[in-house]
Amino acid sequence: MPDKQTSENLFLEDDHLKNTSFGVDVFKLVSGTTVSLAFTIFAAPILTRFYSPSAFGLLAVFTSITTIITVISCLRYEYSIMLPESDEEAGNLLVGSVLISILISFLTVPVVWIGHAEIPRLINAPELGAFLWLIPLSVLLGGVTVGHPALNYWVTRTKHFGWLSIARIFGAVVTVVLQIAAGYFGYATGGSLILASVIGGGVVSTLILGWQIWIFDGKFLVNSFNWNKMRKGLKRHYKFPLFDNWAAFLNVISSQLPTFFLTTYFSPSVTGYYALGNRVLRLPMNLVGNSVSQVFFQRAAKAKANNTLVQVVESTFYFLVVFGMFPLLILAVIGKELFIVVFGPHWSEAGGFTQILSVWAFFMFISSPMSTLFRVLEKQEFSLKINIIIFISRFLSLLIGSLLGNSRVALLIFAGSGTVIYGYLSLTIMKKAGASLFKAVRVILHNVFLFLPFGIFLNAMRVLGLNSWLLVGFSAMILLIYYFFLIKNDSRFFGFFAAVLNFRTNESKDI
Repeated sequence: MPDKQTSENLFLEDDHLKNTSFGVDVFKLVSGTTVSLAFTIFAAPILTRFYSPSAFGLLAVFTSITTIITVISCLRYEYSIMLPESDEEAGNLLVGSVLISILISFLTVPVVWIGHAEIPRLINAPELGAFLWLIPLSVLLGGVTVGHPALNYWVTRTKHFGWLSIARIFGAVVTVVLQIAAGYFGYATGGSLILASVIGGGVVSTLILGWQIWIFDGKFLVNSFNWNKMRKGLKRHYKFPLFDNWAAFLNVISSQLPTFFLTTYFSPSVTGYYALGNRVLRLPMNLVGNSVSQVFFQRAAKAKANNTLVQVVESTFYFLVVFGMFPLLILAVIGKELFIVVFGPHWSEAGGFTQILSVWAFFMFISSPMSTLFRVLEKQEFSLKINIIIFISRFLSLLIGSLLGNSRVALLIFAGSGTVIYGYLSLTIMKKAGASLFKAVRVILHNVFLFLPFGIFLNAMRVLGLNSWLLVGFSAMILLIYYFFLIKNDSRFFGFFAAVLNFRTNESKDI
């Protein structure tokens, strides 16, 4: 194991990131994610003026249903693709994951057929009935390409991160174009949002990524496939369906509980407010968190064998805290004003929701990308336990708030319990890796105190009634100055970007 001084230097100076391709790999994913998010972000103010909150609420309900099924569509075997030393074994696991996903998607057909009338009634969304037939297709696409499925992890293993970027960009462009076109031509309904999402984010992304893998790795995958080897590989990694599968199932159900509770006890419009607010809160996760998660998983798997896991975990934790805290805390202060400026006055309630949920979102932003560590350490049992706790706390929080008849109270209790649990999970991840908890807490507190004067200033301006446009402008300037000085003066943060800028010839060929 590295000595204490070595670990300290790696954490404080981030030499590990400078001397490896970690930053390069993240950049390849982030670049594609950034471009695809740019289309989504720039389109959002247009879409919110075409579509009503109830339309976004209907999309949120459909997405919640498909997400719950999709997360277990491969029985979590997609994560096992990263672990074998042999590409042949990993290839057989890839095929096994895809076959399982096909089977699960077919099993949803009779469920949709039998419950096509009852399901929309139970969740207070009658308009959803006309689009339930898209669920089996969405589940299949979700198990293959969308989110964290089989093809994505094969690409992550082979380090062709640029392929993912291309698929994400084209998927986002098609989705946005179809949604805007439908709104412009008078079809601004929740159904239009659903269809565009399935076509762009599902069909287009899957075809692009699948074609790339077939062209470059198809021959290898066909030649290396063997039924016996596939069965042995699936048996070897039995913990994924036995523990991780149920942990993920509970996690995704609990993450979708607000959508179902808000729709059932209040209305699809309230769900629409929450859906847009949640989308904005997840921007740091979508921009960086998901990319860091995939690259971290790949690096952590190797670092475990090389006894350098502590350095990888500490440097990743530091980057996530420093990157994510400022924007999410700014949203906690000026969320309502931001939504009025960007999305229109009738979306101010969504901004209020973001203020309530911002601190919870920060701790989720830290812990979620690094939670793949439990798979690397083969501690899926702990992951299952923590997700049981998360599910129970979220269910009770939302139930109490909903019975009180106040959506804000429901989300406030939900956010409070989530902050405590995700904060505990963040520190537990550090502890399981053998990292210093003192350093982790110090990093968080240092950035809290760094934000305080800016937060006090923005809140004072808000209380004094400063124009919303000026308040948002001041916040944008603060963020730009913060990241500028961070890159310029913080060697730990700069080390990440230095690795991005210093492409090596053999790495750049992966794009």
